[in-house]
Amino acid sequence: MSKEFKRYTITAALPYANGSKHIGHLAGAYLPADIYARYLRKNNKDVAFICGSDEHGAAITLQAIEEQTTPKEIVDKYHTLLIRCFRELGISFDIYHRTTEPLHHETAQEFFLNLYNKGELVEESSLQFYDEEANIFLADRYIIGTCPTCANEKAYGDQCEKCGRTLSPDELINPVSKLSGKTPVKKETTLWYLPLDRYEPWLKEWILNEHKEWKVNVYGQCKSWLDAGLNKRAVTRDLNWGVKVPLPNAEGKVLYVWFDAPIGYISATKQWAIDNHKNWEDYWKKEDTRLIHFIGKDNIVFHCIIFPAMLKAHGDYILPDNVPSNEFMNLEGDKMSTSRHWSVEMHDYISQFPYKSDQLRYCLISNMPETKDSEFTWKDFQTKNNSELVAILGNLVNRVMVLVHKYYGGQVPDVKGCDDLEKVIREAKEKVSHSLEQFRYREALNEMMNIARHGNKLLTDKEPWKLIKTDPEATKAVLYDCVQLIANLAIICEPFMPFTSKKLWEQLGIQDVNYSWEDIGRQDLIAINHVVAPAVILFEKIEDEIIDIQIKKLQDSKKPIEAPIHNEMEALKETITYEDFDKMDIRSGIIVEAKKVEKADKLLELKVDIGIETRTVVSGIAMYFKPEDIIGQQVSVLCNLAPRKLRGIESKGMILMASDKEGKLYFVNASSGVPAGSTIK
Repeated sequence: MSKEFKRYTITAALPYANGSKHIGHLAGAYLPADIYARYLRKNNKDVAFICGSDEHGAAITLQAIEEQTTPKEIVDKYHTLLIRCFRELGISFDIYHRTTEPLHHETAQEFFLNLYNKGELVEESSLQFYDEEANIFLADRYIIGTCPTCANEKAYGDQCEKCGRTLSPDELINPVSKLSGKTPVKKETTLWYLPLDRYEPWLKEWILNEHKEWKVNVYGQCKSWLDAGLNKRAVTRDLNWGVKVPLPNAEGKVLYVWFDAPIGYISATKQWAIDNHKNWEDYWKKEDTRLIHFIGKDNIVFHCIIFPAMLKAHGDYILPDNVPSNEFMNLEGDKMSTSRHWSVEMHDYISQFPYKSDQLRYCLISNMPETKDSEFTWKDFQTKNNSELVAILGNLVNRVMVLVHKYYGGQVPDVKGCDDLEKVIREAKEKVSHSLEQFRYREALNEMMNIARHGNKLLTDKEPWKLIKTDPEATKAVLYDCVQLIANLAIICEPFMPFTSKKLWEQLGIQDVNYSWEDIGRQDLIAINHVVAPAVILFEKIEDEIIDIQIKKLQDSKKPIEAPIHNEMEALKETITYEDFDKMDIRSGIIVEAKKVEKADKLLELKVDIGIETRTVVSGIAMYFKPEDIIGQQVSVLCNLAPRKLRGIESKGMILMASDKEGKLYFVNASSGVPAGSTIK
């Protein structure tokens, strides 16, 4: 690096606290940020590693409505889960904050007022979609309708998740409110905007001319956006959940989540500084501080264009020196997605592979999507563990410890080895350092493993188990070298595999570790006659059965549902009287919540809004519909069917379904926009 920095502010993208996160997120932002922060700390640098939960926005309020809970309960639940996952996977944040904290609200409001008072924001009135029944302006995700491209009837107002097209609510056919099921109206509202076009000339100079060293994927996406031209972007919205706009007559308005979330880095740093008796401004306002954002590629525009424009408009803050975004990590040949059940969730991995966090870290680093999409497969995970961690690193440590205990009672031999080892390790250290500073983690990891490979080659070439019979002094030198090599590995592997580093020091019998990156290459890290611990297994082999279970579990979760085959339509049933039909109370309803019934493959427990109340209905449609796909679905409900308990759940009604000759089910529903509770006659 050409410029010398006194301190480093390292940020990792704030995860949205509306659900669990998968290993693709880990590989995209949090693992590379952690490696870099640990590397800097080993170099005795002043580091603030900042992250926290992003807890505002329309998506969370919508989820709260669907789950019949509050936004606070949702974010509390997932904030706690995220903290546990990051801790158990070794992500060493200096602080993990949250945007619902009062300090964040205060910081975001101060930031907004700075821009407002300087005339950096534009105030405009416009017509926005409004739900008259729910008495609320609708965010794009609150509006559903038919996609004009693929005819998907459940397209959102911002995107059709079936064909992937980006939409606006005006483009939807027959748009309805997700909240009430009614057609929204247009109503005038006033919002404040950040005119990004004002900063376009400066951004072009700052990014395209001054930061050509940025990763090609980052630079390319920025150039594409800048070439297309920038437009104004709303920084406020009509919503009750979020940071309230600190202006008179702004009741019911909050800061847009995209605006308040990156300010979360600043508010988190403030809290960290308070807790650690630091001056937060040193980490955000001094030119000798290096600010680096670690993100996934879906956040490039926000961190390279929009947030820098915000910082520039404010005027008091430093700008990011680099934004080393990663691309996406796919899974078994397809894009990773929690909603489509095609993912490996962090908390699932932790529970199914306890105490194997470094094994996952190693595999993700070796396949890290640094400039293009990469892929995680369970078979590759197994191979990386068995053929590299077990066979190379684990094998080296085990062999050395066994031999030292066998020949010298666990004491480090009193004959020093050759100077050649120091040269090999120092050269590897320089390569690892250079690669890490260029954010090339796969390359750095391989160089680290080359040290272990060198140790195994040394043992194979010298064969100390044979040499002990002919040249005892030479045997001592070989094992002395190998002990020192393992100590060097304990230092250099710490950014990549922190739990393994700790285990290596335990194997070496060292309690208080105070070695830095500068010590890598030394041949006297472990003193002569120091007693090392007895050999233990560093990594366990992962058997085929374990991997097969994971592959089957994944495939089953995505397996298309096969309907029973019927060769012909069912015969007509016997005739009934009008009086028989008139006894049935059939009403239109909207499914507001759906979940699988435990230990019942065919049943879904539904919460159905029938106008006058919300009913629990147990329906045998789980083989045909996923719970998350039918939220907001309009249905017809037989309301006066006698209640019946199914799997301990009282079902109060029946959902009417149509079945074709192939056995495929279809919801029977009234025309779009019919209010919940309307009677069907």
